[in-house]
Amino acid sequence: MDILHLIDRLEELFNDGSALPFMKKVAIDEDKLLDLIDQLRLSIPDEIKKAQAVLNQKERVLAQAQEEANRTVTLAKEQASNLVEKDIIVQEARRVADELIRKAQDETKIIKIEADQYAIDSLDHLEIELSKILAQVRNGMISLKEGQQSNDRQDTLESIYNNEAPPPELT
Repeated sequence: MDILHLIDRLEELFNDGSALPFMKKVAIDEDKLLDLIDQLRLSIPDEIKKAQAVLNQKERVLAQAQEEANRTVTLAKEQASNLVEKDIIVQEARRVADELIRKAQDETKIIKIEADQYAIDSLDHLEIELSKILAQVRNGMISLKEGQQSNDRQDTLESIYNNEAPPPELT
């Protein structure tokens, strides 16, 4: 039986009781009162058991909630740690990539400078060789012209000796 119902019946018993004149006392049926008290005694342990069960359930729910909260916090910390590690890995990869790009750019500059210097050296050498060849060509032409002029003079002299007219280009 519900304890609140029994308390309501106890209140009804009091209200149904007879007030004693000149006193703040009420006469009630003793048997009904004792019966209600017995019922209250029997009901109280059930109510206390129910209340204890509710408290135990409350404690169990709170413990489960705390455990779940702890798992959630632990999981969140692990995920945050993983994200931080991934971020560190990404940052390190970017740093390495930036360093590789810088080195490649430096090497490219060096190779370009060396290639330009090689081209300059090759062209300088070619110019020297071409100057030598040009000098040889000029010397050869001079030599040929001198030889030709010498031959022409020889021919002219022979013509004079032979009483012939000199070749037209010498006149």
